[in-house]
Amino acid sequence: MKLDKLRIIVDEREKKSGIPDLLKAIGIKIELKTLTIGDYIVAPETVVERKSIRDLISSIFDGRLFDQCSRLKEHFQNPIILLEGNVDEIEEITENPLVFYGALSSIVIDFKIPIIPTPNASHTAKLLVSLSSRKVSTKGPFLKKIRKSNDIQKQQLSSLCSLPGVGEKTATRMLAKFGSPLKVFCASSSELAKIEGLGGARAKNIKKMLESTSQHLKKSNQKTLHD
Repeated sequence: MKLDKLRIIVDEREKKSGIPDLLKAIGIKIELKTLTIGDYIVAPETVVERKSIRDLISSIFDGRLFDQCSRLKEHFQNPIILLEGNVDEIEEITENPLVFYGALSSIVIDFKIPIIPTPNASHTAKLLVSLSSRKVSTKGPFLKKIRKSNDIQKQQLSSLCSLPGVGEKTATRMLAKFGSPLKVFCASSSELAKIEGLGGARAKNIKKMLESTSQHLKKSNQKTLHD
């Protein structure tokens, strides 16, 4: 297939990676959109979530990773995690590499999402071209209308998974103990620390996040004073 016939939908936040420019330079048609799931849609049912080594480790500790995997599986038939960078960085970023490899194992075994490594942005662009050229459909990739779930339990879990250091298992334990997200948000750090797998440090981080004054409010107050 000719490269100028290929089209890839790219999340706007990927512009700073340099990858969209690399794709355009070799003749790929790209469409920059704000994607709610994934970073690159390369075919009708194939979405790629690109993560650097640091981003993957960060998403493990703040609870984003497995929520992202659930959403990828829910909305696309062929989700892919693209892991970009030098794996030797793991030793510099975390004292326990087993946490990193445990997360990779969970992605592959529990979520059944393949992980493809690339050393840098240039090779990432080449992989995206290869994935795009495999599509069977002549219609190319398309944007899905991702609707928020109407399932109250999923909404409750999703709201709790947005808390720092909270994944789906911890969110489930929170609901089992407190009964509702509101009661979780109102709980003290000592009460949260009793949740299995959470601990005192993460409980304090959660309360700090919930109780910190929003920067948006500060800016709004400053604007009011200037007016």
